[in-house]
Amino acid sequence: MGSYLGKYAEFYNVIYANKPYAQEAEFVHASLQRHAHGPVQQLLELACGTGRHAAALAALGYSILATDYSADLLSVARANATAANLQFELQDMRALNLDGRQWDAVYCLFDSIGYVQTNAAVQQVLQNIHTALRPYGLCILEFWHAPAMLRGYEPHRQASWPLPAGGRLERSSDTRLDIERQVAEVHYTLRELAADGSLVTELEETQVNRYFLVQEMALFLESAGLTPLEWLAAYTPAPITMDTWHVMVVARKAA
Repeated sequence: MGSYLGKYAEFYNVIYANKPYAQEAEFVHASLQRHAHGPVQQLLELACGTGRHAAALAALGYSILATDYSADLLSVARANATAANLQFELQDMRALNLDGRQWDAVYCLFDSIGYVQTNAAVQQVLQNIHTALRPYGLCILEFWHAPAMLRGYEPHRQASWPLPAGGRLERSSDTRLDIERQVAEVHYTLRELAADGSLVTELEETQVNRYFLVQEMALFLESAGLTPLEWLAAYTPAPITMDTWHVMVVARKAA
């Protein structure tokens, strides 16, 4: 894995400024309450990024440990975190070191489970989630959906955003699908421009993320002792279709 490192992490909240974190947190909250076997109060987040889902869920009253393998992203997250019921730790979800601690629920959003890429790594992450859950604990995952990726991915994209201090951030992406490995390799070029249009910073990064079929993920979950309870088009009550880009699953650990 190698995503949002160095200065790229500083631009993360600019790029996703319009992502509806609060509404997505409300959806996660409703899913947890709908499937809870008992009180759900303590949450563990994997791949928290800059912590905006965690902050929104903390505002709903949950006690949260949010983890990420990127020290750069965590630095941004900590700078913006004020809630006493929200903590951050540097952790790689493939090799969690939790000292026997367990949670009522574990969640991993924004398609981040795909960053681990291989079958063995996915299995290890899900086993780690199983270990981190209390009996009857819940797991919520969001992942890229293979049919939509194969039918609708764009080889080249461009976008730009205003910067808080003035100027603009431009990003271009070039995507290649590796069908055998079932991953999308996305090469990003970022250009920070001053207010007069002059170049301040240019950087490049390649991110690799796996896409999944629903029953493929079901097999991974069941093999780790996690029983799927509900499949949804992410953050909506809508059923999954060929055009669903992001799938959400709620699963439960047995007693």
